[in-house]
Amino acid sequence: MKLLWVFGLVGFFVGRWVDCFEGLNVTEVSHLDSYGVSSNLLMVGLSLIKGAAAKGAVCLDGTSPGYHLHRGFGSGANSWLIQLEGGGWCNDIRTCVYRKKTRRGSSTYMEKQIPFTGILSNKAEENPDFFNWNRVKLRYCDGASFSGDGQDEAAGLYFRGQRIWLSGMEDLMSKGMKHANQALLSGCSAGGLAAILHCDEFRALFPRTTKIKCLSDAGLFLDAIDVSGRRALRNMFGGVVSLQGVQKNLPGTCTGNMDPTSCFFPQNLIANIKTPLFLLNAAYDAWQLQASLAPPSADPHGYWHECKLNNAHCTASQIQFLQGFRNQMLNAVKGFSMSRKNGLFINSCFAHGQTERQDTWFADESPLIGSKGIAQSVGDWYFDRTRVKAIDCAYPCDNTCHNLIFK
Repeated sequence: MKLLWVFGLVGFFVGRWVDCFEGLNVTEVSHLDSYGVSSNLLMVGLSLIKGAAAKGAVCLDGTSPGYHLHRGFGSGANSWLIQLEGGGWCNDIRTCVYRKKTRRGSSTYMEKQIPFTGILSNKAEENPDFFNWNRVKLRYCDGASFSGDGQDEAAGLYFRGQRIWLSGMEDLMSKGMKHANQALLSGCSAGGLAAILHCDEFRALFPRTTKIKCLSDAGLFLDAIDVSGRRALRNMFGGVVSLQGVQKNLPGTCTGNMDPTSCFFPQNLIANIKTPLFLLNAAYDAWQLQASLAPPSADPHGYWHECKLNNAHCTASQIQFLQGFRNQMLNAVKGFSMSRKNGLFINSCFAHGQTERQDTWFADESPLIGSKGIAQSVGDWYFDRTRVKAIDCAYPCDNTCHNLIFK
C-alpha cells in the first residue's frame, strides 16, 4: 500500500487527530500529516439525534447530540461498530463553561462532516476486518465520558452524558442495529474510558446470540502518582465525578467497595466486566505523561518540559520514572489478561490513540508487537482466530513505534 502525503489536508488532520488530546495545550504535533491515508477520503455527515432533547439528552449547552453513520454492505450489512469519540473532560464550572462553546460541548460547533479513517475506513486495504460494517462515530459533548447526569442552572450547563449514550443507542437500534448479528463497541481516550464504562450495558441491548465485544483505545487511565508526589489525575477525575453526577451511573460492583472517584478509573473496573474486552494502550501514554504524570501544576520549574515534547529528550531518571508507570500499567492488567475472553495490545510507544489514525491502525509501517500490528491483533481477537495477549518489551526496544513529537 502506497503511503500518500496529502498536503492540503495537513492542518485538517492535525485538528482531527488531537481529538484524543483535548484538554492539553497542544498546538501542533510535528508528524501529524495524513500519513498512511489515501487521497480518496470518505467524508461522513453529522446526524442529530431526533427526540433526544425531549428526553433531556443534550450537550453541555443544551443542543442536541449527534453521530456520523456510514452504512455497511455485503457480508457486513448486519454488523455494527460504534466508536465513542474522545476529547478530555471538564471538572469544574469554569472548564465546562469554556467547553460548551466548542465542538466538545455543543453540536452547534461540531463539524458537519468528518473523515472516517483507520478502524472507521470503508476500504479493505485500510481496515481489513471492519471495512464493510455499519460504522458509527458517536460525538462527545458532555465532558464526563458519556456518564454524567445533572445540571447547573446558574451556569446554563447540562451534564447529560448517560442520557446521550442511551438516546444514541436507542436511535441506532431503530436504524437497524437491533438486527445486528455482531457488534463492537469501541472508543478512543475519554471515549475509550466510556467504552469500558458502558461495555456491559452495550451487551445488554442485544440477544445472547449476538456476538458482542468491546475495545478501549488509550482509555487505560491510571490512578498514578505524579512527579510531585501527588495525584493530579485523581484530583481532576474527582471534580468530574462530583460536578457531573457520575456516581449514580458507575458500576455497583465497584461503588459497593470503593469511593466513586476510584470507580472512574479503569483499573478498578476491568476485573468485573463480563463482556469480552480488548485493551489497546501505549505503555508510555503521551496524554498521561502530559496531563497526569507531569502537568505544569506538578512541575512548576519545567524540569519535564522537554521530555514531554519529545521522548528522546528525557533524562535517564525521567525514563526510570516512566518505566515505573509502565510497570504500574502491567500490574493493573495482570488479572484482566488471565481471562481467555479478553485481549491486550500494550506497545512501548509514546503515543495516545491508535485506532483512528491510519498510520498506526493499518499501514505499511504500522507499529508491531512481534510481527503483528494493531488491526490484525484486534481482528484476530474479535473473530476468535487466536488469543491476543501482546505486551511489548520496555522502551527503547521497539523501533516500529510512531512516537508523538510536540512543538
